[in-house]
Amino acid sequence: MSTVTGVGVAESAAPPTNRTSRYKGMSVNLMYVPVLVLFAVFIVYPVINGVGIAMTNWDGYSPTRANVGLANFARLFDDANFTVALRNTFVYGFGSTIIQQIFGLLLAVLLDTAIRGRNIARAIIYLPVLVSPVVMGTMYYLVFRYHQGALNDFLGLFGASPVAWLSDSGFAIGVIVAINSLQFMGVSMIIYLSGLQSIPNEVKEAAALDGATGFLQFRRITIPLLLPAFASSCVINLIGGLKLYDVVQVLTGGGPGYSTNSVSTLIGKSYFGNQAAGYAAAQGIVLFLLIAVFTVIMNLWFDRRRARLEN
Repeated sequence: MSTVTGVGVAESAAPPTNRTSRYKGMSVNLMYVPVLVLFAVFIVYPVINGVGIAMTNWDGYSPTRANVGLANFARLFDDANFTVALRNTFVYGFGSTIIQQIFGLLLAVLLDTAIRGRNIARAIIYLPVLVSPVVMGTMYYLVFRYHQGALNDFLGLFGASPVAWLSDSGFAIGVIVAINSLQFMGVSMIIYLSGLQSIPNEVKEAAALDGATGFLQFRRITIPLLLPAFASSCVINLIGGLKLYDVVQVLTGGGPGYSTNSVSTLIGKSYFGNQAAGYAAAQGIVLFLLIAVFTVIMNLWFDRRRARLEN
């Protein structure tokens, strides 16, 4: 009886055969197939197709198109409107990212403390993220418009003259950066809150015993441990800022003239307004490459900083 029991235990404890391991590995690999199919259909194919269109003079409507090689890409270097849009895109992307990191981190540190109503405050700050950018732009258009705008009406109560917030490109670009930063500040706040709450209390207590308190502890302990959160927040905010479209389109339509266009809004004008689908595709490919390059550079920089701190 004992012999049979021993054999049964031995058999149940036997390691899986190579065939079983191979089938198990295949089943895990098959789980990637739907994701790879979706990636190929919605990412790889559109990019390849876009490159093909960028090498034609297609107007976006006619069934015929002629191959023009790299002429559309060469045209970008001589297009003053594209230069302005590219400059604005960098301002929208990096300006919004910097503002969102500063205020997102400050709010996260404040709301990580045991203050009354912090959960309500977190929800209120995050609420604009859930609002459509088109709706957000429309709301603030009613605030910043020249005639009967809420801000100019308020300034009028003190005898001030109305300001052309959206008709002056300098003011308009600042307004767009501010609105985009305000809307997505909650994303940074949530990411930093998660990072702050993942820092063990033992680390903070050990730092306090070593004399690191207050701002010194924040700079020497908290900031280095938040590097993964910094990386995630900066990359997400930068991608969103560089491809900004909705708020610009609603507030200014890229005007006055072409002075507040981002590359995204300029693509829409080139395609639908000028019926230059090939040239619009070339602009889109350049924007795609810029976002990819800056994302890779930022990730590499944060990885090196993290490796340096770990060593």
